[in-house]
Amino acid sequence: MPGWGDPEPSILIVGLAPAAHGGNRTGRIFTGDRSGDWLFASLHRVGLAAQATSVYAGDGQRLIGARVAATVRCAPPDNKPTPDERAACLPWLAAEVAQVTPSVRCVVCLGGIAWQGVWPALKQAGYDLPRPRPKFGHGAEILLPALPSSERSDPVLMLGCYHPSQQNTFTGRVTEAMLDGIFERARDYGR
Repeated sequence: MPGWGDPEPSILIVGLAPAAHGGNRTGRIFTGDRSGDWLFASLHRVGLAAQATSVYAGDGQRLIGARVAATVRCAPPDNKPTPDERAACLPWLAAEVAQVTPSVRCVVCLGGIAWQGVWPALKQAGYDLPRPRPKFGHGAEILLPALPSSERSDPVLMLGCYHPSQQNTFTGRVTEAMLDGIFERARDYGR
């Protein structure tokens, strides 16, 4: 399932994969599932989505200055993609990253799998990546030097964010305030 949103976003949001009963059913990632309910509500509160909900493709939802993509393009068993599945899907993620590189100012990774999965795509797009690779955590921030093809010369901010999965939202590992804080930071940096 391809990413969607603003064709020239300042913010790229990278998730895990389309949900079996969400994106795989509706045809658009984060659409029609509980993770999407949390994601779109937060994006709407901070001014990055036209609506607080999205239940089906064509429901009027539109992202403002943002685009979503996934490290894996189909719903993996138990939401745990294998290394082979991630490798098989990398060309599509890399193509999406390369397509938006000129306008992107911030990359938000929803969860550790997205954090790990986006690094090879960023490398293929030409980013100079830090070594050793920084660890994922909620609120983790890394500055990546801008690419010559970028519209701006300031660094690209990469942010870690706990995934708004039911497991994380039910347990309070991620809250509305935590999500809003990440997207406010992304929005303010992306201006």
